[in-house]
Amino acid sequence: MGPTVRQASVERKTAETEIRATVNVDGSGVYKIATGIGFLDHMLEQLARHSLIDIEIQAKGDLEVDFHHTTEDTGIVLGQAVSKALGERKGIRRFASLTSPMDETLTQVSLDISGRPHLVWKVDVPTERLGEMDTQLFREWFQAFAQNGGLTLHVNTLYGGNSHHIVESCFKGLARALRIAAEIDPRRSGDVPSTKGTLGGSGIGGGRAG
Repeated sequence: MGPTVRQASVERKTAETEIRATVNVDGSGVYKIATGIGFLDHMLEQLARHSLIDIEIQAKGDLEVDFHHTTEDTGIVLGQAVSKALGERKGIRRFASLTSPMDETLTQVSLDISGRPHLVWKVDVPTERLGEMDTQLFREWFQAFAQNGGLTLHVNTLYGGNSHHIVESCFKGLARALRIAAEIDPRRSGDVPSTKGTLGGSGIGGGRAG
């Protein structure tokens, strides 16, 4: 029997957005992303490239209102797709913690694919907007992604001055941590890395795991 294919697709349709995401956790970082928000597309491309997760996202949202619904719902759908692709989490490394430099900026990202969704966000973005995007929305995206991916996620920008660099270092840090934590550990022999024998699975609602 060959290795399990860790890929999934998720669709979400509301009165505000219509989004479809497809991921392959064991991909090569290829992407096809169209959310209608240029800077968000750029960040999600960085996420794919540096996590080596193939990501395809097509999103239509009420951008004439603002970017909030599309940003948050994209995080929801992508988090659900990653969670679904990881399945029972058998054999994964589970944890990762690292720092990502980008010029004058340094961001630390610590990640546990725990089944216990939680976000700690210590990121100060000095400008209110990047392009046409409200910088407050990046926390909303990370919150939605962590909640629906079943991730315990800490993002802490230690220092930085340029808003673009700060936000991009957060996405690159997430990408690199996710790549490590989702990798199959050859020493685990396919077991779930938890004393309880489960890591939730759905990523939605947060199953308890140790």
